[in-house]
Amino acid sequence: MRTIDFRQLVETKAIGEILAQYPVARDFLVNFNLADLPQTFPLAAALEQVDEVRFADFGLTRADVVDQFILFLETLIERNPVHDKIDSITILGGQDKQGNQENVCLTIHAGQIISIVGSTGSGKSQLLSDIECIAQRDTPTKRQILVNGKALNDEARFKMGGKLVAQLSQNMNFVMDLSVAEFLEMHTKSRMCQNSAQVIRQCFACANELAGEKFAAETKVTQLSGGQSRALMIASTAHISASPIVLIDEIENAGVDRKQAIQLLAKKEKIVLISTHDPLLALNADKRIVIKNGGIYKIIKTSAQERQSLSRIEALDSTLQAVRHQLRMGNLIELTDLKEEKT
Repeated sequence: MRTIDFRQLVETKAIGEILAQYPVARDFLVNFNLADLPQTFPLAAALEQVDEVRFADFGLTRADVVDQFILFLETLIERNPVHDKIDSITILGGQDKQGNQENVCLTIHAGQIISIVGSTGSGKSQLLSDIECIAQRDTPTKRQILVNGKALNDEARFKMGGKLVAQLSQNMNFVMDLSVAEFLEMHTKSRMCQNSAQVIRQCFACANELAGEKFAAETKVTQLSGGQSRALMIASTAHISASPIVLIDEIENAGVDRKQAIQLLAKKEKIVLISTHDPLLALNADKRIVIKNGGIYKIIKTSAQERQSLSRIEALDSTLQAVRHQLRMGNLIELTDLKEEKT
């Protein structure tokens, strides 16, 4: 992980240079009523040109302002670390609910899609949870997750917690009263995205492609349907989030173009694991993990014959999607609507 000496940066670089590198730093200056500072000087020199009363109103001295600015930048980078490239994760088996050993060693590389299948309550979500917390034999399953072939110590593990992995759960509710555009702007700022305006446009267009029903940039996120919310989060994960590992829980319930969503994430060279009951998603994955009784029962590589069957499954899926659309539109279902299923 890259280490940046922010004190040296703030003491030697002009404010304008820092804002160019970290645009979100402008928020600090705005919040302390210092947005009009001359940007050609380092912060301490620029503050010498300002009446001390302005920041005394915040209970700060000039030295305090410099220290707070450094802390602000350090905190942002701490929240948004520049990870060394994650090439792979490895799942080392633990035990099922009866304590039977799993005897599993599965390495998943960047760009690969792995599906997780099994009956409801079998333990699919627990496997996602083990990966999310980078388990080190300290969860009920006793599994261990290696990153780039190495175990992480507690310091590295919890420092990376919530940053290495992005998870899209079945249930999603926004609590912010923001428009879609404001939400995307906030997300790009927090991730310190370069060319944020372009990223926001790409993300918004992508979300609308994935969603079954289009929405506007001015739409409040709290007014989005479940499918629209999931589409927005999938697009944000693909275009804004730097997390190299994506865990998805039953995207088939999201009402989005699920196949396109998975392909989008895989193109971004992310490691994608998806818990699913959907045969289309399961067979589009490189491998599938079968869960039984809380344990990994087997790992199956998608065969050439299974891939050949995908065209038939996609035809069946298209038929079902068309029937769903007719039902949503309030139309009657005709036998001709099912002709693809009979072929």
